[in-house]
Amino acid sequence: MRQLTALDAQFLNVESATTAANVAGLAILDPAEGRVSRDNLAALLLERLHLSPALSLRLAEVPFGLDRPYWVPDTEFDIDNHLFETILLPPGGERQLAETVAALHARRLDRAHPLWEMHLINGLADGLAAVYTKVHHAAIDGVSGAETLATLLDLSPDAREPLPPDCDSTRKPNQPNQADQPAPGLVGMLAAAAVRTAIHPMRAVRSAVKAAGDLDAIPVASALPGSRLIARTARFVTGDDKHRPELPGLTVPRTPFNGPISGRRHLSFGSVSLKDVKSVAKANGMSVNDIVMALCTSALRSWLEERDALPDEPLVVAVPVAVRTAGAGETMGNQISAMIAPMPTNVADPVRRLRAVGATMSAAKRRFALAPPAWLNELCSLLPAPITSLATPAIFRLASVTFPPINLIISNVPGPQFPLYLCGGRILSYYPLSVLTDMSGGVNITCFSYDGMLDFGVVACPERMDDVWGLLSHLKTALDELSDERVGDEFRDRVGVDLVAG
Repeated sequence: MRQLTALDAQFLNVESATTAANVAGLAILDPAEGRVSRDNLAALLLERLHLSPALSLRLAEVPFGLDRPYWVPDTEFDIDNHLFETILLPPGGERQLAETVAALHARRLDRAHPLWEMHLINGLADGLAAVYTKVHHAAIDGVSGAETLATLLDLSPDAREPLPPDCDSTRKPNQPNQADQPAPGLVGMLAAAAVRTAIHPMRAVRSAVKAAGDLDAIPVASALPGSRLIARTARFVTGDDKHRPELPGLTVPRTPFNGPISGRRHLSFGSVSLKDVKSVAKANGMSVNDIVMALCTSALRSWLEERDALPDEPLVVAVPVAVRTAGAGETMGNQISAMIAPMPTNVADPVRRLRAVGATMSAAKRRFALAPPAWLNELCSLLPAPITSLATPAIFRLASVTFPPINLIISNVPGPQFPLYLCGGRILSYYPLSVLTDMSGGVNITCFSYDGMLDFGVVACPERMDDVWGLLSHLKTALDELSDERVGDEFRDRVGVDLVAG
């Protein structure tokens, strides 16, 4: 039994009629002459679920929301609650696939079961198949999500024999020894909630002091008069004498994709050559992550310019950073923080814009390295659990209208540079898809490096971003601008690669 952290619980609290907090991935693969089937996927999942707690534990809610929920074993696990199959109508193109997956991504998960689903999608053009998998953000972050995926994949197509035709795919999954993980009883949960409520004021003061030490690096708060003085005072009180480099202003400009979102989702996906990105990074003495940020900066600038909506000030982006010390097989939940940085979308020249990205990201990294890794969790701990669960959707909605803290979230998750296989089928591309909220903006860009490519997934609210595929077209153009010569093979001649790619 393990209780959710304040940050984990926040991903539950943020859900509403317009927000589903799902972290997902869309794998495009060779179906290996039918070996990638629902029966084979069911057998594989049941065999390996025990390797990842995120797939085998469900929520146990505390009565009346008096405390944060617990993770407990699902003694009534049924694979039919999690594994589904869909067949696209002809022609099965990438935009048709995107529409189908967008509808799945917009749906919230059933909290009565472990918080994940897998959808096998057949009928794609060129005889390919797709597997869309989503897990609730309360259970995983980007890194643990990649580790969870790895438990289901093999290094060769023959690593696992297909399921015999007469095998019962509804059998119970393999389970770890959970004798020491009893589900919390009603009395126990209420007693723990009473204790936590009694000591919450002290915990809240401690969390506030810790968070205040980086007040000048937190969006919205950093713009308040005296924020830097308060931050220095808080660090003095806690004995933190590390010098913090000054950050540029984090005033968030207004854009079309900031404001209240709807419950609908559009998405697009595609790939660019990791080799070309690395070449640009090496030529400019920058990291791959810096180049990803530069590509996104240029693409967003072009998209906003087309709509006469480019602000004079830089956009402000949140970049999730893993602070995980244990693998997905050992724990679940979120071990992440966030690095906040301006994006120089106001710089017109591509070369100067690239250098500006390098400078701002370098400053943000230096500042982040000195900040407490748990500041995001400390902020989520300020209010008692009952208030947080009730107030979060309204707070996020209000913030999107009055003072959005960021313009968007951009994530870059490292992956393996060799082919992987699912039920014998080779994964050709893996497009990550993340969460939209009122507060974080109506577009999210995530990329995953896999087998020599950078696979992009973009999720958008159609009321906030009217052309999500157009944004990906600008990503291609941005890479062309920064390359010594035009890249001819960065896009794979496969499903999902019409333009570029939660």
